[in-house]
Amino acid sequence: MIISKEEELIEALRSVIDPEIGLNVVELGLLRQIDIDEENDSAKITMILTTPFCPYGPQIIEQVRLIGSQLMAGGVEVEIGMELWDPSMMEEGAGGDWGLF
Repeated sequence: MIISKEEELIEALRSVIDPEIGLNVVELGLLRQIDIDEENDSAKITMILTTPFCPYGPQIIEQVRLIGSQLMAGGVEVEIGMELWDPSMMEEGAGGDWGLF
């Protein structure tokens, strides 16, 4: 089975945990768009935070950039989207411990 660069990047980003919630950025649905530039081996990630005032926001964004850059030789640019997060964005089953679903 051949795994795409985007899938590989998403799997790597599962290691970035929101310390307040204890779930990773993929489970939380914080990654809103990933654009891979195959030619430059780089990526642009648009993500959101669970709240605009997330105290760990800068740390989470930097972790996404660092983890992504380990995989993409041309680096990763992280942009914050304007969309507001809500629990329905979470991966199916991820909110079970919270009693959300």
